[in-house]
Amino acid sequence: MTLIVPGASLVATYPVLQHLVDLRSGGWRFLPLGPEDEFLDGFHKWPGGWTDSLRVKNEGDALGIRTDRDNAITWEFAGSLADVVHEFMVLPHPGDRLAPRLARGHGPA
Repeated sequence: MTLIVPGASLVATYPVLQHLVDLRSGGWRFLPLGPEDEFLDGFHKWPGGWTDSLRVKNEGDALGIRTDRDNAITWEFAGSLADVVHEFMVLPHPGDRLAPRLARGHGPA
């Protein structure tokens, strides 16, 4: 099952969905939603084993993390969906010299 990208009329009605469309256009993948799921989860895999992950509960409650190849969290940001997506957009590529590298904890197993 794949995420259905909203049409222009749906995004016009719910502008916050544009953030998910932008991520999907940037190579992000989203996990299928089941009837009992409370969160929308998405991820972007980078070369070298780095992963950016997004968990969205609602428009005002989202979490973004970046993990390294050892699943250590090197970056984390919580806030609204719009704010988290913005922070992902300005987060340097994992290979960039300014990208965060120090482990802050471990990601989900």
